[in-house]
Amino acid sequence: MGTPRHHHPLRRRAGQLLGVAALAPAVLLTAQAGPARAFGTVSAFGQHAEHEAITRAALACAPGTRSDGTCFEPRSLDQLAGHKGTFGAVGAPDTDEIVVPAAHCDNADFLATPGYPRDRADATRQLLACITKLQTRFTEGITAAGGTVAADGKVVPGENDLTKDCTFTLGIGGRDKCEAIEGLGRALHGVQDFYSHSNWTDKAADGPLGKDNPPGLDRPAPSPLLTLGTGRPPAASAVPADLTTGCFSLLPLGCARHVQHAGLNKDTGVIDPATGATSGPTTPRGKVAGNFDRAVHAAVADTRRQWADFRAALTARYGKGRAETIGCALTHDAPARDCAPKS
Repeated sequence: MGTPRHHHPLRRRAGQLLGVAALAPAVLLTAQAGPARAFGTVSAFGQHAEHEAITRAALACAPGTRSDGTCFEPRSLDQLAGHKGTFGAVGAPDTDEIVVPAAHCDNADFLATPGYPRDRADATRQLLACITKLQTRFTEGITAAGGTVAADGKVVPGENDLTKDCTFTLGIGGRDKCEAIEGLGRALHGVQDFYSHSNWTDKAADGPLGKDNPPGLDRPAPSPLLTLGTGRPPAASAVPADLTTGCFSLLPLGCARHVQHAGLNKDTGVIDPATGATSGPTTPRGKVAGNFDRAVHAAVADTRRQWADFRAALTARYGKGRAETIGCALTHDAPARDCAPKS
């Protein structure tokens, strides 16, 4: 990756870098070889690169067609979604934020039963912390995107070069297109995980409700809670009373009395990257009442919504003409050729 011309907030501080670098081998091994705790990022260990498939189903241009701004051409999509041997921007949190609950919307668990170890207010605070983090990532992407196009409105070739894959981990600086895609991708990861890790689209299994069978909200997507482009978290009152995500802990009994990630997630199964069609869910909750399919289709729908909102945020920040050129640069594989300035 080339050296950045200027600093973006997406890049972590040097002190954080050292800490992450020291932790990275163990974390990456956990992400790849341990039980899935998010839609999958690799095609192994029971995962089927679910994040990649969702992102491709949502944002890939039709084969052989140029982008109209709503979709990503193949090489640019490879950076966002990942491809064989890479995590892509959407998978980046599973390389260096695997134990950061807010990156995956974990630990906002709640059950309306006496003595539950987390009250509604605390669960809501945990959820809003996730949404705030995703909004920060989204905004970082908007900020970085400005460097893809010069002040005169022309594409900056070096900042959009995809001869080599982008690097999206360990705070390594890079080309502005890469950094813009990273901000968007990290935001999309959490958005997609929200549907897998929560009961937003779920139906509960038959039988008594409880921590091992929490209620399902059976709500449509996109969720109004995830309007990242506003830069403001939703009001606590907007969070449904029975909304829960799963408790995740590396300690064996850390979530023993909670609604657990292992029991609530819909992380793994087969997703057609062209259509989003699903089959073969493998988690207990995912096998119930089409829950995996609903979570995936919700994630696809919200991924499209987030990209539309990202483009709207570009316009709000940079003005219509420059924003259209920036959007073109992010989605096209040859932006220096294809993206003339907009007046």
